[in-house]
Amino acid sequence: MLVSREGRRYRERVRALLAAVRLSPDTSTFRGRLDMVVTLHPPDRRRRDIDNSMKGLLDALEYAGVYEDDSQIDHLTIDRGAVVPRGSCTIDIVETY
Repeated sequence: MLVSREGRRYRERVRALLAAVRLSPDTSTFRGRLDMVVTLHPPDRRRRDIDNSMKGLLDALEYAGVYEDDSQIDHLTIDRGAVVPRGSCTIDIVETY
């Protein structure tokens, strides 16, 4: 699959952010089945389809080594959070087995 320049930059930003808060990439990779809750905080009040944000985010988390493959996700909840400057997201992941 060909990833655009913008997509590659996004993946690298996600990986860099995660590297700054993780102890070790290998010890924090989820290997089992996952439940995930994603809260998206948009940068403004414009109308958005929240599901459009998920493919790039899930692929970037896989690229960063959060989990081996996004096919591990059995349950995914997407919530729209409060507007925050520049936008952001919070992600809660539970390994179910």
